[in-house]
Amino acid sequence: MKKLLGYILTPFTAIAFSLCLVIFHPIQWVCFRVFGYSAHKRAVDILNLFLLRTFYILGDTVTFINEQNLPVGRPIIFVANHQSLLDIPPLIYYLRKYHAKFVSKIELTKNIPSISYNLKHGGGANIDRKDSRQAMTEMMKLGERMKANNWSAVIFPEGTRSKDGTVKTFHSAGISMLLKKCPDALLVPIAIADAWKVMKYGYFPLNTFTPVTWTVLEPIEPGKTPVAELVLEAENRIKAALARFRIFY
Repeated sequence: MKKLLGYILTPFTAIAFSLCLVIFHPIQWVCFRVFGYSAHKRAVDILNLFLLRTFYILGDTVTFINEQNLPVGRPIIFVANHQSLLDIPPLIYYLRKYHAKFVSKIELTKNIPSISYNLKHGGGANIDRKDSRQAMTEMMKLGERMKANNWSAVIFPEGTRSKDGTVKTFHSAGISMLLKKCPDALLVPIAIADAWKVMKYGYFPLNTFTPVTWTVLEPIEPGKTPVAELVLEAENRIKAALARFRIFY
């Protein structure tokens, strides 16, 4: 029944999602060109609130849990598992006061209304996976911007989305480069549960009546701990949180 409803409701969700992107593209342009960074960021925050709400058309729900007393005005590296495209809008919206920037594929900077514009002008890192030198340079620049502006970053260390929710091995290279340029950054794991189920059947149909949860976990102070150990600790905390989630839900 859920899959059948997906066939009916997915087109409405896709239309609403696309309309948001098309409508906010010129809004972003005006905000950035006329009013600068703050206005542009505000437009992007509102856009992502609308984007995450489009999934309610499917009967899916978004729950973002942050019981941590995270510092504002200190760079943070948010480390999350990656399950679907739905992961991103709630992270942008609910982490908005931390000025969280994303590490994205450079291919996404072209031909996608709103998204491409924000990736080009929002302050994140757009990396070419086929060019390690370019990717390293972009990550270093992001680390410098984080330090200079007290911005934060969101990184998916698995490198690709998990199609069944299983957490893949985290890679430490990106986080290492960010910490090299921004050593005072705090490491904060985020466990994303069941976002993969929304795209269980691919892009069509999207799954319906699926509760998805984002949980901000206890921060990790980097100190002088080797980066590989920090990343492994973040990975283990996320795995443990997801295991508890499955038990209780």
